[in-house]
Amino acid sequence: MSATGNTFFANPAVISAFFAWLIAQALKFIIHVLRTRKMDFYIFVSTGGMPSSHSSMVSALATSIGLTAGFGSPLFALALGFALVVMFDAQSFRRAAGQQARLLNQIVEELFKEHHFSEKKLAELLGHTRYEVFFGMLLGILIAILFHQGI
Repeated sequence: MSATGNTFFANPAVISAFFAWLIAQALKFIIHVLRTRKMDFYIFVSTGGMPSSHSSMVSALATSIGLTAGFGSPLFALALGFALVVMFDAQSFRRAAGQQARLLNQIVEELFKEHHFSEKKLAELLGHTRYEVFFGMLLGILIAILFHQGI
């Protein structure tokens, strides 16, 4: 592997962001199994749900950059801005799109009773509640701190 590839995979920001995403997705799967008593491996690659893996990943990334480059650095400011945009998008625009998809699916279901339409449904679980975003953020920060402490 090239020196650049070794540096990339040794980058604490990359590693902590990846593990924050992975742990959040695993927690989503566990919570889904506990709630529904069904194993659905699609949860590992789906959007929405508790905790927000997007929030977890970008929070770990920003925290790791802050711990490495300093919380007063322009690089941290950039990472923080990126994280805030992603978290805002996850809990507002994508959530609204999911709610609209749910409503459209209900309308199509009602119309399907009287007419023949495609049975394909729109994805409803697109965004996050503020609660899911908040806990995703806390998870990401915690994982970055633990990673930097060598735990």
